[in-house]
Amino acid sequence: MAKEITALESTVTRDLVPLPPRVDPITCKWVYKIRTRSDGSLESYKACLVARGFQQEHGRDYDETFALVAHMTIIRRLLNVASIHHWSMSPLDVKNAFLNGDLCEEVYMMFPNAMFCRLRRSLYGLKQTPYT
Repeated sequence: MAKEITALESTVTRDLVPLPPRVDPITCKWVYKIRTRSDGSLESYKACLVARGFQQEHGRDYDETFALVAHMTIIRRLLNVASIHHWSMSPLDVKNAFLNGDLCEEVYMMFPNAMFCRLRRSLYGLKQTPYT
């Protein structure tokens, strides 16, 4: 959980602010995952703060949604080109990949310790995030 909070702070994902009048903030929750190796042994624990985007209302918290998705045909072509040119390929684990999208709308969220924050960047679970 500390790594997730540090990542939120380093990417300036939110500003802690007093809640404006007549604003209904969305809530959030922690999602925990245990990562295991291929042999089943423990690799690490992972915690992710997820916004409860189902509480968002169209026109209030968001206007439109867009998710850029890589299609499998593009992935296959990329692998084909890499094999033709003998490029080395390796997997990449990107942490907090969707915290880079700036939010145009004003979205307020209740933070786990009963504080309120205005989200500046997209967070997992929001309507503006590809994974909702």
